[in-house]
Amino acid sequence: MQHLQDTDIISLVLNGDQKPFSVLVDRYQHFVFTISMRYVENREEAEEIAQDVFMKAYRSLAGFNGKSKFSTWLYAIAHHTCLSHLRKRKTMMVSVDAHPAIENTLLAAEKASDKINTNSTRNLLDKAMSRLDKQDAEILTLFYQAEQSLEEIATITGQTPNNVKVRLFRARQRLKNILEQYYPADAVALK
Repeated sequence: MQHLQDTDIISLVLNGDQKPFSVLVDRYQHFVFTISMRYVENREEAEEIAQDVFMKAYRSLAGFNGKSKFSTWLYAIAHHTCLSHLRKRKTMMVSVDAHPAIENTLLAAEKASDKINTNSTRNLLDKAMSRLDKQDAEILTLFYQAEQSLEEIATITGQTPNNVKVRLFRARQRLKNILEQYYPADAVALK
């Protein structure tokens, strides 16, 4: 099953075989969790949102028309689910620097993941991205983790591809500055 394309798995699910949907969950769980962590303050809340995203995606799978990648469609569901969750809480989004609890959660998650030999580069980038503002983290996540094209990101964010290109360039610069400022020893290893 793992070797099948997303569209093949979706066809199987739509034809009544529910099991293959778990392959999509396995493929995209880190992606959806990362998006959720960009919006909420703790791991448990992000996990709940991610679970909700996959439930919504499963229920709405017949609405996936294949005009974009499955990951683009899933990102849109995740984005709207996170915004809906925040509206329900009626809280204002603030930066990570204003919430040490978020950073502590990410540090704890990184320590736990290091123990199970996960990719340290990904952990470093996740930590650094947690210091970016929401818009920068979003565009970097879409481009690098979701592997969306500039045109697809423009569709998702409602901007022009040129504007997305500029935002992506600036977000990369800010991420580079964060890596150099907060993680200088590790940033050298990335070059």
